[in-house]
Amino acid sequence: MLGTLVLLLILFGINQAVYNGLSKKHSWFSKGLMNNLFLYHLFFFGVYYTYAAFNRSDSKAYFERPQLIDDWFSFYGTSTTFIDFLSWPFINFLSFNYEMAMLLFSWLGYLGFVYAYMFFRENIPIKINVFKNFDFLVLTLFLPNMHFWTASLGKGAPIFLGLMMFAYAIKKPKSRLFTLILGSILIYFIRPHVFLFVAAGTVLGYMTGREKISFGKKLMIYAGMIGGLLLVQDQILGMAGLEDSENLVSDFEDFSEDRAGGLSNSGSGVAIANYPLPLKLFTFWFRPLFFDAPGLLGLIVSVENLIYLLLFFKILKKDFISFLKSSPVTVKMSLTLFLLSSFALTFVMSNLGIIMRQKSMVMYFLFFVIYYYLAQKKYDKIVKIKRLRMKRNRELVIE
Repeated sequence: MLGTLVLLLILFGINQAVYNGLSKKHSWFSKGLMNNLFLYHLFFFGVYYTYAAFNRSDSKAYFERPQLIDDWFSFYGTSTTFIDFLSWPFINFLSFNYEMAMLLFSWLGYLGFVYAYMFFRENIPIKINVFKNFDFLVLTLFLPNMHFWTASLGKGAPIFLGLMMFAYAIKKPKSRLFTLILGSILIYFIRPHVFLFVAAGTVLGYMTGREKISFGKKLMIYAGMIGGLLLVQDQILGMAGLEDSENLVSDFEDFSEDRAGGLSNSGSGVAIANYPLPLKLFTFWFRPLFFDAPGLLGLIVSVENLIYLLLFFKILKKDFISFLKSSPVTVKMSLTLFLLSSFALTFVMSNLGIIMRQKSMVMYFLFFVIYYYLAQKKYDKIVKIKRLRMKRNRELVIE
């Protein structure tokens, strides 16, 4: 317990140093909001730790495996192995106990929220209220399900950090190259297939975004993303055993059916494999809802899923398509990443518990698109009002 408290104080001190550095770069950076968010995330660290004490949790296996082998680099690899690789030196060199390892990874998840805050705030300076009195940005930062699945030893925290680091850095890749590379490394080594979606979304965004981007910048992004995919294509396909496939579509369908069948037998299974695509996507994005919630946790998540659904309704408007056509790189990248991840994961997910955990890493990209759309509408309205006032003033002067 003493070690955990000491580590908590160290991490709190690191936070303050990070805040000071970011405040110098971004005048809008709010230390108070981030400190409150850290305390909120710590609460969910406690919630998850209590949950893991009475339920089956992968965090226990992630803590035990690194202690079984003395060779650190034997854990070097992708997916589950990479989490063992990350935790190995802390557990074996620094003698972290289970609570300390959990706290460390929970902190990594918290840093993901810091980068999410900067990604949203830098690209969307306009404040938007939803449900009458709730600040959109604050609401999304404090969604409980997002914190629960990023507050423990496992894949959830570092993959979320990697995705948000990448999203923040891609706006200015030259000046944020280290952040961009580190985020890409985390994404690729934890979930290689998600790196594929990130690369595709980035390339599409830069190809179709409304900004005038220099040829050199575009070339750097294209070369980096496409070159990276070519280098790691075997590892990505190997995640599904498709590295030697002669018919990727057919073999992926077989893999999806096997994977979905296996997951459907693990507790809260749903027959998603037999659903039409729209219902598959609805299940991935918005279930469980109250009618199919698996236990108390499911009921709590159902409230959050209802918020997702109500926010999603806000973009079901005629002008959303025209907005997308003229939207910037970040919007098109976010939407592509969100949709590609959703399409792929719906084919292999058939367990509500796993769905709740998996979607937490991509829902923020949907929130970003919704937020940007609402902010653009508000901005256009403000501009329109200003033009009308200027026109009236000119008419009065003439009279």
